[in-house]
Amino acid sequence: MKQTTQRQENKMGIMPVPKLLITMSLPMMLSMLVQACYNIVDSIFVSHIGGSGSIMGEHALTAVSLAFPMQNLMMAVATGTGVGINALLSRSLGEKNEKDASLAANNGIFLALISYLVFAVIGIFFSHMFFAVQTDNSEIIDFGTQYMSIVLIFSFGVFMQVTCERLLQSTGKTIYNMITQGVGAITNIILDPILIFGLFGVPKMGVAGAAIATVAGQILAMFLGIFFNIKVNTEIHISMKGFRPCKRIIRQIYAVGIPSIIMVAIGSVMTFGFNKILLMFTSTATAVFGVYFKLNSFVFMPVFGLNNGMIPIIAYNYGARNKERITQTIRLSIMIAIGLMMIGLLAFELIPDKLLLLFNASENMLEIGVPALRIIALSFLFAGFCIVVGSVFQALGNGVYSLIISVARQLIVLLPVAFILAHTLGLSYVWWSYDIAEIMSLTLSALLLKRIYREKLQDM
Repeated sequence: MKQTTQRQENKMGIMPVPKLLITMSLPMMLSMLVQACYNIVDSIFVSHIGGSGSIMGEHALTAVSLAFPMQNLMMAVATGTGVGINALLSRSLGEKNEKDASLAANNGIFLALISYLVFAVIGIFFSHMFFAVQTDNSEIIDFGTQYMSIVLIFSFGVFMQVTCERLLQSTGKTIYNMITQGVGAITNIILDPILIFGLFGVPKMGVAGAAIATVAGQILAMFLGIFFNIKVNTEIHISMKGFRPCKRIIRQIYAVGIPSIIMVAIGSVMTFGFNKILLMFTSTATAVFGVYFKLNSFVFMPVFGLNNGMIPIIAYNYGARNKERITQTIRLSIMIAIGLMMIGLLAFELIPDKLLLLFNASENMLEIGVPALRIIALSFLFAGFCIVVGSVFQALGNGVYSLIISVARQLIVLLPVAFILAHTLGLSYVWWSYDIAEIMSLTLSALLLKRIYREKLQDM
């Protein structure tokens, strides 16, 4: 009888933690590395619009960089809602509550579609205004409006893709997410040069081509995600026939999801504000900042993939009241995250010029960018711990702690410090605001981790 019960138990409750974390995380880490590749390739191709050394290419790169806060806000809503779905669904499965697990899935799909409609409206009516309030350069405004309007109007692909991936993660089927993200990313990479530069008889579309390539990859990944959930995700029942929104389930999703949304959305506010500070000096500094975000995705995306594998493990075992597996998962995740961040730190310190030259960097861009990358990369020393701990709070149903840390780091410390350094010491010192903010984040994360352990795990 015991063996039969164990066979029916989800692997998140019985598989050895190191093997389980690798099994759950590695496919997501690999798929996110591919995703980081296509984010970078997107900007590399855009930077070459107009030819080598062209100011048009730098303006196109700046436009895509200025669009990042809105794209980040869109991803905040998609992934934050997904975190709420993931935590509720995994916890429900751990409690053997299959009804609530299926309700979480179906209500999550409904929330994704509602979110898409909001951003489609923003894309149609407010894209031009978004860029006009940031710069008076007409070429940057034109490039940015083209890019952002397409990305937002067709964002149903990314909302449904993220939701489908979270449903698969929640039941431990992360291998299929590697397929959906990988196929979507490869599609984008292939279409980028064809649509941007007009290859094989296709009209030359420039920045608009980069946007079309992006949404095409997302829509294809969406269809694959839907297919995999219908065919292999048998632990939950997905059906919108006769669907009615469930207020109780939506409240539970957003209890974790809203703090996560706000936490990521704060990054949009920070990026918007930081861009405004940099534009006081030169648009080239903004392009450097945009390149930094593209490059750091190679470092951060694998850590986020690790987190995506870690969250359902912690949530499941929290529902199953298994303290030992929770603490083991946390310790191992922190160790892996720190190791990944150290690799990124070495790359940014040793070859920053080569990284910038991938983006058709001018001499001026290299002069600003090389010290900037080296200074910001020092924050990687502390970021790995902070990222994992923030996801631990979400998995344990206390996303508010993650929110507190994010607000303190980005709005209370980073932006004000950057503003003060810009006005007192100049552009070359602005980048140190990242390191100062990350040290504060490390301290606060450690204190809140100790507190949540006492509140939720110590007497389990």
